Amino acid sequence: MLLSALILFLVAFVPALFVYFTSARGTENFKFILSFSGAYLFSITVIHILPEAVTESGNFKLAGIFVLLGYFLQMLIEYFSTGVEHGHIHLHDDHKGTQKYFIMLAMCVHGLLEGSLLMHPSHMHAEGEHNTLLIGLVLHKLPEAFALATVLIGLLKTRTSIFGWQLVFALASPLGLFVSDYLSDQGILDAEGMGLLFALLAGNFLYISTTIFFESNPQHKFKANRLVMSLLGAVTAVLVEYVLG
Repeated sequence: MLLSALILFLVAFVPALFVYFTSARGTENFKFILSFSGAYLFSITVIHILPEAVTESGNFKLAGIFVLLGYFLQMLIEYFSTGVEHGHIHLHDDHKGTQKYFIMLAMCVHGLLEGSLLMHPSHMHAEGEHNTLLIGLVLHKLPEAFALATVLIGLLKTRTSIFGWQLVFALASPLGLFVSDYLSDQGILDAEGMGLLFALLAGNFLYISTTIFFESNPQHKFKANRLVMSLLGAVTAVLVEYVLG
């Protein structure tokens, strides 16, 4: 679990260094990475997280309600985060003064929920399933952290402030992991509760991944390279789930 927490921290913090020192922001390659990560996230949600949610909760109707709650919760989070969690890097000039606080609050809530997926495998998953989810979160958090660092550079004035705020975000997912693991250890979060938590997160990820698809091609034109990257992301998810998992 400590290794998972460290990985989540690094993939959320290191991109800030890369963006700051290379000024690599908003490139075309970034859009391809988003297409791949969106397809992977969508696929893992469909073939892993949703079935696990229904199985563990024992109540498919209630699980379905939590999927909807998660979907609309993410819509609310996006209102405050301006879509950073799915790679959106445009700032709103009319409220830059307070925007950083709303973005960080929303991104930290998002990060806490993400990290809760990776509680110790003995509570819910086999080790292979745990690794499958970890890979999915890494592929999701890299472009997410890249986008957040780009936004923070536009909002903050000093390097210390940028890295400090990125550090807070980087700690959110590990904290979510440790909190969910503790609650499970104490019996506060039982199998049914974990299943419903998975359903909530499935709704989150469905919203994020489908938004990535729509935003990566707003003109709705056929682009073979984006399609190839999306298919590659989906195939990778299937291979990780059924071959390596």
